Amino acid sequence: MKNQHPESEQQKRLRAARRAVIKLGTGIVTGSDGQFNVEHLEPVARTIAALKKDGRQVVLVSSGAVGLGRGRLGLHRDRLNDLVTRQACAAVGQSLLMHEYEKLFQAHGIQIAQVLLTEGDFVDRSRYSNLRQTMESLLKLGVLPIVNENDTVSTAELDYLNIRAGGRIFSDNDRLAALVMSHIDADVLVLLTDVDGLMPLGPSGSKDAAVIPLVEEISPELKSLALGPSEGGRGGMLTKLDAAEIAMQAGGVAVIANGKSPDTLAHIFDGEPAGTVFLSKTRMAGKRRWIAYAAGVRGRVVVNAGARDALTGGKASLLASGVIRVEGEFEAAEVVSIVDGEGQEFARGISDYSRGDAEGMIGNGSKSPANGRANGRASVLVKRDNIVLLDRK
Repeated sequence: MKNQHPESEQQKRLRAARRAVIKLGTGIVTGSDGQFNVEHLEPVARTIAALKKDGRQVVLVSSGAVGLGRGRLGLHRDRLNDLVTRQACAAVGQSLLMHEYEKLFQAHGIQIAQVLLTEGDFVDRSRYSNLRQTMESLLKLGVLPIVNENDTVSTAELDYLNIRAGGRIFSDNDRLAALVMSHIDADVLVLLTDVDGLMPLGPSGSKDAAVIPLVEEISPELKSLALGPSEGGRGGMLTKLDAAEIAMQAGGVAVIANGKSPDTLAHIFDGEPAGTVFLSKTRMAGKRRWIAYAAGVRGRVVVNAGARDALTGGKASLLASGVIRVEGEFEAAEVVSIVDGEGQEFARGISDYSRGDAEGMIGNGSKSPANGRANGRASVLVKRDNIVLLDRK
């Protein structure tokens, strides 16, 4: 008899996923008292054990170190407004977090490994490659990597009071999880939080009960539904949408769901309705994803209208003749921001030249070839294959 209810695309992809990154928010990992929340995490551990038994590979990205450290030190939540205090709490909490996870997963016969990352592990291309090799080795050995930012030495996530928009590689564990998912070519990114998923806003500003079940494009209108940061954590819904967008660009599936419900994770990988599913239809190549999301931007190249039109047309390299000026310090092979005359960033790319050489090519330096030409032909500052156009709608 013919199946009257064939599987949807998202059901097929979730059930078939062989590699997943699961991110646990602070509200799932710790309670209001700053203690490790075994009630929420035991079902997660049980499901991860079942996934691994089924031959799937899992990476866990966990928040909670700062909260555990705060609880152990007996500090009021307001004390976390100070960056140095947050770093101290992270230093105390990291060992507590791993000790709790070791006990939790030992009961299921799972070996764990702590992987602490900083922005440099993504920005530097060689370290980026080494990270991939390390993660692949751990997964082949059957180990469960537990990833977090190295908060004791890195301020990127902790300095949430002073983050400049767009100035960080990852300013929260949602984005960190998405970058890890993209880097290891995982099939699924699951963000477990304390809400049921993405919800529309009612006319009065209150949330409707119904969760948006499926998203195939993250539009500005969709981002307008995002609310502020959750209590005790850095990331709100907007950061989760940013993470989902990276996962979609990586050709994967992202899910935002409520980790306080014990069966949520199992439902997701069984293809059953749970939270909001983000389903991609296209995939950006790995190097281009690194340029767009993971690489550190070292300087800016301001271009004229003609160059912008040529680049956004999708076929042109950036020629020196289209550059108005360069800003900031950068070396050859580093990523630069490409902006128009009004300062609006519309692309990023890997520069073939340092700032000094680039200035010479556009006629601002003593080494200037006339009209930005070298050896009788137009000089290419950034090759087409190393340019990524950004959606800034």
